[in-house]
Amino acid sequence: MLTIDAQVHAYERDHAERPWVDVLAGPPEVTGDDMVLAMDSVGVDGAILVSPWTMYRYDESYAVAVYVAHPERFRLVKPVDPTDPGVAETITEWALRDGVVGIRIMLSRGVSGDPDDPGVSRVLTAAAHHGLPVNLSCKGRLDVVAELAARNPQTRLVADHLGLTQPHHPPVPSEPFAELPALLNLAQYNNVAVKISGACTLSHESFPFNDLWDPLSRVYDAFGFDRCMWGTDWTRAINMVTYEQGVASFRMTDRLSDGERADLMGGTLQKIYNWV
Repeated sequence: MLTIDAQVHAYERDHAERPWVDVLAGPPEVTGDDMVLAMDSVGVDGAILVSPWTMYRYDESYAVAVYVAHPERFRLVKPVDPTDPGVAETITEWALRDGVVGIRIMLSRGVSGDPDDPGVSRVLTAAAHHGLPVNLSCKGRLDVVAELAARNPQTRLVADHLGLTQPHHPPVPSEPFAELPALLNLAQYNNVAVKISGACTLSHESFPFNDLWDPLSRVYDAFGFDRCMWGTDWTRAINMVTYEQGVASFRMTDRLSDGERADLMGGTLQKIYNWV
């Protein structure tokens, strides 16, 4: 079974030809080659490369260039803009590209919280038409995700980063899983899956982050391993955890059976994202 990271980022240094809009936590540059080296160092076979909205907003060109250089290692997800009247056409064009497996909505970044918002509805309808999962940056908006899931049962929704607020720098919040009940509520909707991504940044303990396993077990019990996908959110998590720790903490724990680990760390992702 392949080990596949559900979310990583790659980006160039800020420069005039592809300028950053804002700064994401992490090194000044993480090229596609850098990301491949990091994956090779810990035996990660592949990753979903999510074009970083913070830096590039809706310009996916660098992620596409990385995929072209490493087509066997990455698949692509790009953020789309629900306020763009042409967003359905954008999704149609995106779906035709090699390596594309999904799109993303930044619900927690100024997108309407109205589950009947026509722009969001256009995105979800177009994604379902093309069989693309919709990844949701949704911290603080899990109630909206529930409404969207109920109203769009034909659309596969994926809650990024457990749907929880995750720190970019220490310290860890005193109650990092305070919103967990709202996430667990989404398990009733069969079209919702969850990325167990960036989870190590929520631990109050040092590696191997043993205090994570009780709350994460509640997620596994609610959703089942056929709707849970491990990921590191590299390199956003770099100020909290190393890439090696983000991988090894899930590989070495005795709280997962071999079959559960295989599903969580690649098997389920291959099915949900149609990784072939």
